[in-house]
Amino acid sequence: MSITNIVAMAMLSGSLQCPPINETPSAVQAANAAAPVTLQIPVSVETSDKVGSISAPVTSEDLKALLISSATTAAQGMAPTVMAAPDGGTIAEDPLPSNIALNANPATPLTTDKNIIVVTARTGPPPGDPVEAVNEVSFVAVQAVDEAIVAPIAQGYEAAVPNPFRDGIHNSINNLDEPIVFVNFLLQFKIGKALETAGRFAINSTVGVAGLLDVAKKKPFNLPRRSNGLADTLGFYGVGPGPYLFLPIIGSTSIRDVLGRVVDLSLLPATVGKPFTDPLVSASKGILSSIDDRVRNDEILTRIQQSGNPYAAMREYYLKKRQAEIDVLRNKRCNADINLADLEFMDSLPAEPLVKSAAPPKP
Repeated sequence: MSITNIVAMAMLSGSLQCPPINETPSAVQAANAAAPVTLQIPVSVETSDKVGSISAPVTSEDLKALLISSATTAAQGMAPTVMAAPDGGTIAEDPLPSNIALNANPATPLTTDKNIIVVTARTGPPPGDPVEAVNEVSFVAVQAVDEAIVAPIAQGYEAAVPNPFRDGIHNSINNLDEPIVFVNFLLQFKIGKALETAGRFAINSTVGVAGLLDVAKKKPFNLPRRSNGLADTLGFYGVGPGPYLFLPIIGSTSIRDVLGRVVDLSLLPATVGKPFTDPLVSASKGILSSIDDRVRNDEILTRIQQSGNPYAAMREYYLKKRQAEIDVLRNKRCNADINLADLEFMDSLPAEPLVKSAAPPKP
């Protein structure tokens, strides 16, 4: 056997030895320096998910191209899809699966399937409700009291008292609030509405028998009932609601609303005096108002309690309702009606007609 054959066999069957670092040139440099040599060897190329093979004469120039292509592919983090073979041949490969997206920027997440839903979780309380944990405890406790005591009383009141009498009590409570509405329309420089409110109070307090009958809203007066208060005035001038609160007795409220309500309730005792300074009178008015609100908002409360997250649904309804009422004062909308089906936490319930403008529900 000649020396030439021995060398050729060694080149074909021997394993490559890794040279010491910094002592020999790189594979690409060696390919550049070597003289062209033609060898008839089979070449098998394997990618990440398929194998292609060729059998063709391979020169040192071909090896150089192969090394450069492999190095570039490794740097990009993906296997080549098609490789040119010598003498015009190609490596037959199936294309990559259609559901794989190659990303040249590793820092950007790959989007491989349009059917994949990415869910991000929020940690901590939501904006506007920094004391959510405390509010939820209060909500659960109040709901338990409502179910055991308040709701049965309200249902008994509704069943025992005829509707005309319930309307009379409702009108009388509203009539006592007309001075508060009047003052706040003046603070908002809505002089026309302030005068209409004063006219309502005068007509209903006399012709309407101390407010039991809402005569002013009918012809020929046509003076509609409007709600207003110091919290609305603050909101009208851009004061935000502040943190949401759910308090015993009061129910859903906010820092702005609870402070405004305290001032509103002190208006009649401070300006009129007796009998509004009598604690019994104030307590009686508060109890009747709460029962009246509970009866009138029973449908809303029931639907909120049927939602997947009653506390969040109550919070969302209250805040959007209050914002709608302030937007009416700013002439941004014509009414404060809220569609429960549009609320985020009510999407599992069937659509219902608009809930007409009313006082925010109390438990």
